[in-house]
Amino acid sequence: MRIPLIHLRFSLADMLQGLAVAGATGMALVPYFMALLGLSFEEAVTMAMFHSLLISFSWMFFGDPYAPGWLTPAIPFVVAFITAPAYLGDHTSQFQAMTALSLNFAFILIFLGVTGLGAKLINIVPNVFKGGIILGAAVAAFLRVTKDGDAANVFQSAPIAGTLGVVVCLVFAFSKPLHAVALDKRWLAKLLGFGLLPGFIVAGTVGYFTGEFEYNIRWEILDVVASTTSLWDKASPFAIGWPSLATFLASFPLALITYILFFGDVVTGNEMIEEAQKARSDEKLELDGSRAHMATGIRNILMAIVAPFFATQGVLWTGIQVVLLKRWTQGRDKLDSIFDSIGSFYAFGLPFLFILLPLVTLLKPLLPVALAVTLVLTAFACATLALSLVKDATERGAMVITAMAFSVFEPWIGLLVGVITIVGLCGVNVFKPQKAEQEDNKKE
Repeated sequence: MRIPLIHLRFSLADMLQGLAVAGATGMALVPYFMALLGLSFEEAVTMAMFHSLLISFSWMFFGDPYAPGWLTPAIPFVVAFITAPAYLGDHTSQFQAMTALSLNFAFILIFLGVTGLGAKLINIVPNVFKGGIILGAAVAAFLRVTKDGDAANVFQSAPIAGTLGVVVCLVFAFSKPLHAVALDKRWLAKLLGFGLLPGFIVAGTVGYFTGEFEYNIRWEILDVVASTTSLWDKASPFAIGWPSLATFLASFPLALITYILFFGDVVTGNEMIEEAQKARSDEKLELDGSRAHMATGIRNILMAIVAPFFATQGVLWTGIQVVLLKRWTQGRDKLDSIFDSIGSFYAFGLPFLFILLPLVTLLKPLLPVALAVTLVLTAFACATLALSLVKDATERGAMVITAMAFSVFEPWIGLLVGVITIVGLCGVNVFKPQKAEQEDNKKE
């Protein structure tokens, strides 16, 4: 457990970009909560606040070195599930279905965490399959950010401001020439230290003058007690009743499919951290698959009781993880600990952002930019990481086919196609544990 300001130092740069990026993204589901589940604006913001609080438990209470986020690819499946004829229009049944999904998913995670099977599963997966999962996330992110009508397609909804915001964020995060110049220019180094924030300021300012963004500020404070009470009465199983056995059984396949997405995020996060760890031998980041399973499982149980909306309690926010790790690798003089960066980005888990409605309504127009930026950064980082994991042309080809299967099919179909492709092209030996493979190489 890490107590803010005692075990976690404050980082202004990370807090400011967290207010913009995490704030705007954290409210992305507010329209879903209102349209699908019949919540008022205040109740929907309160639900988003609880989700963000629970996400912070991952690093604060359990010590996971990940920037946690949603299981975003599962959200379309979830929306389809609760809008099926059996639940559509009945908000009580929809919330009960959400509770069942969250508890089923928590059961899977905790079972695999307690038994250690989850960690073993992560360790035995070959690099070519890991690369397929990670590259699949990259392709899916690119497809979504360019899809007509998608909320993340800021190039369509705000072509001038959105494009400028995404380009500035991408260049500031990854441009080698810019970072080389910053070695001699102190002012530029300080500017780059603010991460994604300059891109959001550019997008927000340009969007105002081009008319692409409209700001309707509400000068109020959220009545947390009233909105929490009304949300509890509408959503908590203690108030509306627990799901039936039939609902638990109907939701279990979706929870199982979502585990594949969770697994892919853990693999991606571990590979990112191991790559970044090479530059920071002074702080050893402990990767524990069982702990990640347990932490996410417990968060899902708490969410199921307080504010059930499945898929908001995942293990990794890929786009933000790469930004925070990038700064961490620059050395201890720039950032003492990765947890300082993660904690400050999420403002130490405190919900003041959601309570101050002027901030909430100020960030609301920037939602498409936040989604697009995180997806583009995710796609770039995942693509570069995946391509570094494989050894030869055959593995690269198998990895690409696996990635395409994961990005265009349902997760379980992608899993099946990936396994068949890799076994057929690379052989079953790639599924040997890494230690066993190294011993075979020594014998040869």
